[in-house]
Amino acid sequence: MKTTPSSANRALEAAQSALAAEHAAAYGYGVVGARASAARSAEARDAYGGHLSRRDALARTVREMGGAPRPAEAAYALPFQVGGPADAERLAAEIEDRVAGAYSDLVRAAEGRLRREAADALSAAAVRAARWRGVGVAFPGLTERGERARTS
Repeated sequence: MKTTPSSANRALEAAQSALAAEHAAAYGYGVVGARASAARSAEARDAYGGHLSRRDALARTVREMGGAPRPAEAAYALPFQVGGPADAERLAAEIEDRVAGAYSDLVRAAEGRLRREAADALSAAAVRAARWRGVGVAFPGLTERGERARTS
């Protein structure tokens, strides 16, 4: 299938959004790691490392697509105050839900190798969210969209 400029632009924009989600995830996991229980600190470190790896891969992909990778923000607003291990676990699940949402958009916009990589990242985020939350969701990456639609 031949890629049109508009579909290439959509894929680049979706890749930039996924990159932004990875930047935010890396920041958020700094907070999670600082507040996680000892039993879950290794899991937080592993997730942090995974997000750094995907962030770096996405930055390369954006450059390959002709874009300039968006830099990380100096800081990110957390969705709630994180005071202890239970809050850290809830934040980690929220981070993964948001990352899954960004990759869901990239799956829709991309083709070929990038689509497969985005689907793998979406799946990995959904698994991590389920581990942190203790339960999975029916449609990872789409949950937050449904909640926004119901509250709008």
